[in-house]
Amino acid sequence: MGMPSRPLSTSSILVALAAVVMMLITARMGLWQLDRAQQKLALQAAIESQAKASPLSAALLPDNEADAQAQWHRPVTLRGRWQPAATVFLDNRQMRGRPGFFVMTPLILPDGTAVLVQRGWVPRDQLDRTRLPDVPTPAQDTDIQGRMAPWPSRLTQLGEDTPGVIRQNLDAQEYAREMALTLRPFSVQQTAGPQGDGLLRDWPVPAVDVHKHYGYAGQWFTFCAMIAGLYVWFQIIRPRRRRSPH
Repeated sequence: MGMPSRPLSTSSILVALAAVVMMLITARMGLWQLDRAQQKLALQAAIESQAKASPLSAALLPDNEADAQAQWHRPVTLRGRWQPAATVFLDNRQMRGRPGFFVMTPLILPDGTAVLVQRGWVPRDQLDRTRLPDVPTPAQDTDIQGRMAPWPSRLTQLGEDTPGVIRQNLDAQEYAREMALTLRPFSVQQTAGPQGDGLLRDWPVPAVDVHKHYGYAGQWFTFCAMIAGLYVWFQIIRPRRRRSPH
């Protein structure tokens, strides 16, 4: 006859519950990372699809944030007149690993509304950060090519910006009120401009690193398997070996 089974002690039950809980948590984290990878792949597909779409004209520009978001990264061709007096240099913005400014100028469309154009990037003067380059801005009507983009990202700052040419962040509503503009609910990243205007336009796109998420998922699933293996060894196999007669 086999050895009589021993009733489970309170400590054994608690260890079993703890192991099950940790296995569920680590497995769930692994599945979450796989889901994040799928989301990133869907985002990449959407970006590539939008980039290949036909350019939007002024007549087809969205009027609300929801419609604008559906058009992110789509090419756009606009004609309008720059408003250089409303130009703002956004500080602490990087391009190709260098600190500098994003040059932001509204373009007034024929219907009177304005689109904030991220015209490009310029480096910061290393000796005097308040010294700004002279960015050529045509006075006549201008055709620009770009892509639909959200409002520039907000950086962490202490206190609030004071009105001026150099700013850390730009609030859309406050800026529109300050400059007396009827702003569209998006911005445009200019992708081409006059030769020799001194602006870089190597705009970053959202990072889609799915391999990172696959790696994290593998780590979580490994933890889950390790917990299961350790529980089986220390709570089942090892105790049985100790009790078995030699």
